[in-house]
Amino acid sequence: MLNLEFLFMDIIVGTAGHIDHGKTSLVKALTGVDADRLPEEKQRGITIDIGFAELDLGDVRVGFVDVPGHEKFVKNMLAGAHGIDLVALVIAADEGVMPQTREHFEICRLLEIKFGLIVLTKIDAVDDAELLELVKLDAAELVENSFLENAPIVCVSAKTGAGIEDFKRILCEISRKIPARKNETVARLPIDRSFSVKGFGAVVTGTLRSGEIREADEMEILPLQKKARVRGLQTHGKTVKSAGSGQRTAVNLGGVEHSEIVRGMVLCEKNSLRATQIFDAEIEVLKNAKHSLKSRQRVRVHIGTIEALARVQVLNERNEIAASEKDFVQLRLEIPVVTAPNDRFIIRSYSPQTTVAGGKVLDNFAARHRRKDVENACRYLQNLIKAESDKAEQIKLFLETASEHGATFSDLQARTGWRTEILQKAIGENLDKKAIAKADNFYIARLPFENLKAKTLIEIENYHRKEPLAKGILRETLREKIFSRLAPEIFKISLQSLEMESKIVSEKDFVGLVSHNPKLSAEENVLRERLENIYKTAKLEVPTLEKALTEASENTKLNKEHARKIFQLFINSGEVIKVTEEFYFTTEAIDDLIKNLKEFAADASDRLIDVAAFKDIANVSRKYAIPLLEYLDREKLTRRAGDKRLIL
Repeated sequence: MLNLEFLFMDIIVGTAGHIDHGKTSLVKALTGVDADRLPEEKQRGITIDIGFAELDLGDVRVGFVDVPGHEKFVKNMLAGAHGIDLVALVIAADEGVMPQTREHFEICRLLEIKFGLIVLTKIDAVDDAELLELVKLDAAELVENSFLENAPIVCVSAKTGAGIEDFKRILCEISRKIPARKNETVARLPIDRSFSVKGFGAVVTGTLRSGEIREADEMEILPLQKKARVRGLQTHGKTVKSAGSGQRTAVNLGGVEHSEIVRGMVLCEKNSLRATQIFDAEIEVLKNAKHSLKSRQRVRVHIGTIEALARVQVLNERNEIAASEKDFVQLRLEIPVVTAPNDRFIIRSYSPQTTVAGGKVLDNFAARHRRKDVENACRYLQNLIKAESDKAEQIKLFLETASEHGATFSDLQARTGWRTEILQKAIGENLDKKAIAKADNFYIARLPFENLKAKTLIEIENYHRKEPLAKGILRETLREKIFSRLAPEIFKISLQSLEMESKIVSEKDFVGLVSHNPKLSAEENVLRERLENIYKTAKLEVPTLEKALTEASENTKLNKEHARKIFQLFINSGEVIKVTEEFYFTTEAIDDLIKNLKEFAADASDRLIDVAAFKDIANVSRKYAIPLLEYLDREKLTRRAGDKRLIL
């Protein structure tokens, strides 16, 4: 059966233009819907907030976003302008280009809207054909060298209906030129409205920026960090099972109250994105900006449907960007926002509020740059721009900036916004080329990984130089010195890699170089033989460790501490076993004891032994019997049973 859904194309058309130039009237003439929904709007006769309407043109389904034209409501205009496919720049034929016409046009240009048309409204109010031509020339001059330079100009009258059918026809023609949206990023819907419907609960609306939302999906509202379930969906006023990228969508949510949700929040695929307060970007300052954009300047950032106050750090030596110039900046926001690379945004001055610049996000989780880091930061951002079409290269660049800390799969998804399969492919390409390394769920770029391994080898070498008789450095000591601020997975893979390269050897709690071979001097060999003789002769009636070390080091040039290091060689080799801090026994003596104990158990009907019987078997006093029995308990060779032991 043919899927009719794919015969239709959904586009979002946004109006733009000066107040009272007929944007809302145009939408009503096209759709029959009055987009002014607020009582205050109807009372005052002006659009205050964004409004919405739908129009079915057969093979094209249009969602209109009608925006306010008054300069005081540009904030609301911007909430509606993000995510539109096509702009209808509305100019009243009886007034021509006005201040908000220019500002709205510049906003659309900075947001990189690619398609549009110019609509001359209120032609019924103009009797002079020559005046109409002058308005057309005025409009053409405004859009010269822009995306609207060759756009059609349609003359309409919402009052008489003149030109409305022409508008629809041209709208269809332009719509067919708009390419399908890339479906590479997770579902993300910047929320522009939140309300409650009796019997249904919370409903949010917005233009679905990317991905797909399906009924029963588990979603997340950011930066609220609250999970919600999709109870129902509507597009174009109809209930649907799913909504796709670019559609005006209403989502009925369960598990959340509408009062918790405000414009500017984002509904997205759960556990995929995160909020940020610092991002790096490339911006363009408008040619008619009255002042340059300077570091430390407080500005208003409009991204998605949110307005956030921020401080600017200009990433150049001059600490400012002049009118008409492009450059890199870091924006440090006062509230968290949800964004992804390549998202467009607008910068307006704090006061008075005027549009001064626009740009696109390059790194949505940037580190705070110090003055000395600026040159490297700019080089990195330039590389990100060059890698815009190479996802594997972008992942490598992100991981290189993460340095030795690496990043998890979740970190990379939040940083890119890519769907799981897209991200997996980009990571896989890097792993195949050995450009990155994987440590469980952590990834680390090759250069910082190799640097970590080099530092690890140097630390072990230094330890061997300091302690030539030791088998190696304690694993935990090594971790604290090199990897204390890094994830345990990074430590683990670094040692594994060095072992695979046959550079280190790990034995229990120690890590040493494969090339390390402790060599004893003649004096040290004498001391070693004395210690060996003391413990072999003593069997199970050993002296305390301190006494043994003192006795072994007498009449030598080596002190007791040196003797302790040599004794550690016995422990490392397994020749002696630690029972208590004081008492160590040879492995041979312990093995003989266990053998005798098992022979006793074989002859005993109940396999039980008391301390007295154990003393006889071991031929030791209680001083040694109790520590030895407790050792056997720990090794699960015996188990206490009242005042006796069960031999296991």
